[in-house]
Amino acid sequence: MGKPMTKSQIIAGVAEKAEITKKQAGIAIEALVAMAYKGAKDAFTVPGLGKLVLVNRKARMGRNPATGETIKIPAKKVLKFRVAKVAKDAILGKK
Repeated sequence: MGKPMTKSQIIAGVAEKAEITKKQAGIAIEALVAMAYKGAKDAFTVPGLGKLVLVNRKARMGRNPATGETIKIPAKKVLKFRVAKVAKDAILGKK
């Protein structure tokens, strides 16, 4: 497994593919990220990649691994990313 791409590498790749400057590519990527932050409450979709979804987790009982004591875990909101089927098929191959 290789190293993940850096922000600079991603910007350079987008700039090359779209035939725009690195500065314009950086602005476009930052705009997409800002839109995702604002839209995550209502599920933000990046076509062909996936969807950011806000999920309400219910309260549940858990166990402290150090002592074995039963504890109550409170309800909370979590952010999840659901990968699109197209992306799964492209990366993992069709079954």
